Amino acid sequence: MTLTVRSGLPPLSADEAAHARRVAAALHAAIAAAGGWLSFEAFMELVLYAPGLGYYSAGSHKLGAGGDFVTAPEMSALFGRCVARACQPLLAEGGEVLELGAGSGALAATLLEEWHALGTLPERYSILEVSAELAARQRARLGTLPGPLRERVTWLERLPDRPLAGVILANEVADALPCRRLRVQGDGLAELGVVAEGEGVAPASAAPARPLTAAWTALRNSLPVLPEGYTTEVCLRLRPWLQSLAAVLGRGALLLFDYGLPRAHYYHPQRREGTLRCHFRQRAHEDPYVNLGLQDITAWVDFSAAAEAGAAAGLEVAGYCTQTAFLLGSGIESLIAQAADGAQRARLAGEGRRLLMPEEMGEAFKALALTRDPPAELPGFGLQDLRHQL
Repeated sequence: MTLTVRSGLPPLSADEAAHARRVAAALHAAIAAAGGWLSFEAFMELVLYAPGLGYYSAGSHKLGAGGDFVTAPEMSALFGRCVARACQPLLAEGGEVLELGAGSGALAATLLEEWHALGTLPERYSILEVSAELAARQRARLGTLPGPLRERVTWLERLPDRPLAGVILANEVADALPCRRLRVQGDGLAELGVVAEGEGVAPASAAPARPLTAAWTALRNSLPVLPEGYTTEVCLRLRPWLQSLAAVLGRGALLLFDYGLPRAHYYHPQRREGTLRCHFRQRAHEDPYVNLGLQDITAWVDFSAAAEAGAAAGLEVAGYCTQTAFLLGSGIESLIAQAADGAQRARLAGEGRRLLMPEEMGEAFKALALTRDPPAELPGFGLQDLRHQL
């Protein structure tokens, strides 16, 4: 089977090409079972999460310099130290932490070390991870922590069935929820999906399914007129996902860190190609139909929808700001100033710039706090309040 190769991306190894062919075969079977057309949401679900085949379920190296992308916790421990300080008031009387999609374990390691230094270790640090490869990396990394820290870490296969008092963390998780794609077409709407084409897949449109039509009709009431051919994403899974997390949070905060926008900016008429992004070996591109099962596929988060879902589930929208404002409000400048020497200070300052600068991660990434009866306010949201944009 010969698969499409996108110009400008690194070539696949023989093993990678064989894996992509297996994923393509699974897609062809799913498309046939669905009557010849598969929604983009179902396509994204398969290529990211199908057992043994999907990007997050198979064994490819995803994070870090040798992977496909780098997240803030891998970029610098400053990010985790700031998150730890922002969450410290919520753990002053004990409590526990649940991290969703813990990546390489870098954030968990930094948080536990920082809380230990601050004297506010959580009673338990649970990780819910869908990727076997990442879970193995997490176990290896966290296994090097001192015993009192390592012993607090546990891995879960599903959300807890009991209320949690403390903090739920989701760093770059919501963007990987499978989403629907649509195109404005005349006076109507077309839903985008995939069909089998040769030995791969190709995009194709169909009449929108009723859930997408209902969601878009509700959205359109608050949007301007959109041009013909306008293409975008709607994540129908965001609300039930947040509702499931809200059901777990007994008291404390749910913190989301991700790249995204409030609704008015997300669905701006000039954003006519949507927000879909793919990542393969440190290269970002916009073609989800290549490197099947071997590349990350994401869509920016509609933070207005996230805030509405949290409020509908009984949570308070306690804070919303840029990553820059969150890190500054959590003391990143003082952490850099505390460096042991000039060389370390220069290194940390460089890492801080990548986290803070608008052209890097500072403005595209946002922080959202959803709380229920928190024992204290979150200091990370004291510098900037963008809730009026939601």
